[in-house]
Amino acid sequence: MAGLTKKHIKDGVIENLRTAYRKTIASASNEQIYNAVAMTIKDLVSENWIKTHEHFEKNDVKTVYYLSMEFLMGRFMGNAILNLSLTDTVKEALDELGIDINLAEESEPDPGLGNGGLGRLAACFLDSLSTMGYPAYGCGIRYHYGIFEQHIENGYQVEKPDNWLRHGDPWGVRRDEYAREIKFGGRVISVKGDDGNFHFDLENYQSVMAVPFDYPVIGYDTKVVNTLRLWDAEPVNRFDLQSFNQGQYERAVEEQNLARNLSSVLYPADDHVSGKELRLRQQYFFISATVQRVLEQFKERHGNKFDKLADYVQFQLNDTHPSLAVAELMRVLLDVYHLEWDVAWDITRATCAYTNHTLLSEALEKWPVEIFSRLLPRIYMIVEEINRRFCAHLIEWYGNDPEKIRKMAICADGQVRMAHMAIVGGHSVNGVAAIHSQILKDIELRDFYEVYPGKFNSKTNGITPRRWIAKCNPGLSKLITTTIGNEKWISDLSQLAKLKPKATDAAFQTDFMKIKRANKVDLSNYFRSKYGIGVDPDSIFDIQVKRLHEYKRQLLCIFHVIDMYNTIKMNPNIDVWPRTYIFSAKAAASYHRAKLIIKLINSVADIVNNDPTIDGRIQVLFVPNYCVSLAEKLVPAADVSEQISTAGKEASGTGNMKFMLNGAVTIGTLDGANVEMLEEVGKDNMFIFGMTAEEVHALTQSGNYAPWDLYNMDFNIRNVLTTLINGTLDPNHDLFRELYDAMLNGYGGARPDEYYVLQDFAAYKKAQADVDLAYKDQSRWARMAIMNTASSGKFSSDRTIKEYADEIWKLKPVKIK
Repeated sequence: MAGLTKKHIKDGVIENLRTAYRKTIASASNEQIYNAVAMTIKDLVSENWIKTHEHFEKNDVKTVYYLSMEFLMGRFMGNAILNLSLTDTVKEALDELGIDINLAEESEPDPGLGNGGLGRLAACFLDSLSTMGYPAYGCGIRYHYGIFEQHIENGYQVEKPDNWLRHGDPWGVRRDEYAREIKFGGRVISVKGDDGNFHFDLENYQSVMAVPFDYPVIGYDTKVVNTLRLWDAEPVNRFDLQSFNQGQYERAVEEQNLARNLSSVLYPADDHVSGKELRLRQQYFFISATVQRVLEQFKERHGNKFDKLADYVQFQLNDTHPSLAVAELMRVLLDVYHLEWDVAWDITRATCAYTNHTLLSEALEKWPVEIFSRLLPRIYMIVEEINRRFCAHLIEWYGNDPEKIRKMAICADGQVRMAHMAIVGGHSVNGVAAIHSQILKDIELRDFYEVYPGKFNSKTNGITPRRWIAKCNPGLSKLITTTIGNEKWISDLSQLAKLKPKATDAAFQTDFMKIKRANKVDLSNYFRSKYGIGVDPDSIFDIQVKRLHEYKRQLLCIFHVIDMYNTIKMNPNIDVWPRTYIFSAKAAASYHRAKLIIKLINSVADIVNNDPTIDGRIQVLFVPNYCVSLAEKLVPAADVSEQISTAGKEASGTGNMKFMLNGAVTIGTLDGANVEMLEEVGKDNMFIFGMTAEEVHALTQSGNYAPWDLYNMDFNIRNVLTTLINGTLDPNHDLFRELYDAMLNGYGGARPDEYYVLQDFAAYKKAQADVDLAYKDQSRWARMAIMNTASSGKFSSDRTIKEYADEIWKLKPVKIK
């Protein structure tokens, strides 16, 4: 920020420590120092934040509200300092105060307000929206404990509370003036309104207050500061003294408990009715709060001209979780502002847009009618009416085809299908990679594409270059800036293409690989200081980090490790380049199979890392508690990026883009954004293997897949699977039998080897051998790594957001003077 001096920062830190904690720098804890620095930075941001929203109000700008259950923002402070171009100034100021900026940054909690790519994408999008000057709010929930803090005990995942608020929340601004009441349960009644017509209301309901906390979203090299609005739940009446005095102690705190549960944890386990109810309450909670506030603000500015709502407001539904926005917007327009159904429906469809993020049917949310109608009775009435009218339209379209209508209905088979409501109730449906969008149209949502072909489009995901190279990889960023001649590439990633001629330049290769090795040394030092484990920075760092799910096939990678271990044991003189396999992933608390895979990885690590005959040629690490700040350490150090999901299952992926941008070479299937990455970088600079999405679909449809045949015909596969049950990894022989059975016989009603791990194993093994061969030629590897960085320009979230803004939201950027 122009005009800011070291003195401003030093004075701010000292004053904040004095007023907030009654401490000096010498007596303050690292957490208190971090909070004081963060409050200082936020104070400096506030002027631009205020001016941004004054500009929005004065010019009555169209605004997008990005609705998401997840916002995996990462640490705020370092990113804010970078986007404000204050890196050197803050570091020098803190140095003069005797404060280590690295210790201050490491003292900031990394809020686990997301589970993986969905939440991280939302964070990247907010960064790009501010950087490019598009008016926007991110809207979600202020979870008190996030997803969970992952610990590994005896090789098993153990979930502990992620108490990111324990030392305060210096970035959040509480906005009580915008608090709104959210109602659950009760009975729908009709009430005669002032207009003489009957309208619907609720009686005997439970309710909580939704209180917003606003967080600044700072654009890079701009004065635009957008807002992340996270809603917290509080009781309408904190304490029922009358009930307490009557001895009804539980009833006295009933509202307080309801509110506490609503905003406690992201994705509570839903393998029981109470968990399902809580998830549905959470979704309605933040959607209702957002819709109520947005429409109230619109009415303040435009009166009752709700037919113009879509000219000023766009709701983007980030996956199916916010699909209730369709029904809630209808409810407010019908019951609060008393519009006619057809008018309200036209407004709703013009205002809502839906992004599909998954091809897995289990992730396309379906709610049991019994739960939905009981918790949200008025919303259910509206959904039923939407469904009735939609089915009538289908009868006009298809004729009397009960099976087709049952398949496409919003309400059918005792369930409310949220993805169907989002498709029917919006004006746009987009996939997040070219292959994903095509599969939606051709297979998963084919029937809806036939009815609404104009709604469907594709928006390939992207990542913000600010956090994912400028911040996390300063060495490479400096080399790029020096080579290109300016820093404009940080907000125009297409300029990285200027590096392509340097890919064969020996001097540039040397500089590039020196930076890679320095990042590997830094990561090795981090492992040593954090876990007491040393890793060889001259080994290949082969990294697979992402959410733990069977379709992402961490199992395929660890099977390869077992195969390599078996191979070295049988052939001790084999010539392979030393390889460090690094895994990090959280498994959903109720996902037993995924948690067993984590145990397998750790059991393999115990055997491999402690076998002296391996002579350091293989090392395996499972790094606990994967989060944004850990990814910032892992991504710049990676040589090999594992993107090996079953083709046709990964919608896009964004981790693949982060690794590519930082000069890692991908080994992967033709799945998600890998397909477009291959188009950008060329087949000589990736290691592609395995079945295509079409081949996977054909094999699944045929029903002819026989993993026992692979077991019988392939010695390597047989040896790997036998290792699971022969006592090598478990003296009792039974711990990993479930995985053995899942591969060969099916388990728990699933098909054998449901995600084709064994089918792709031989191709994966060959691709890994190709990796080894390529890495031995250091000049060739340097060229491949440079070409990956130079070819990653397409995968900026700035490009993605411009496509959303131009083609879906019709949004115009603003400039703040």
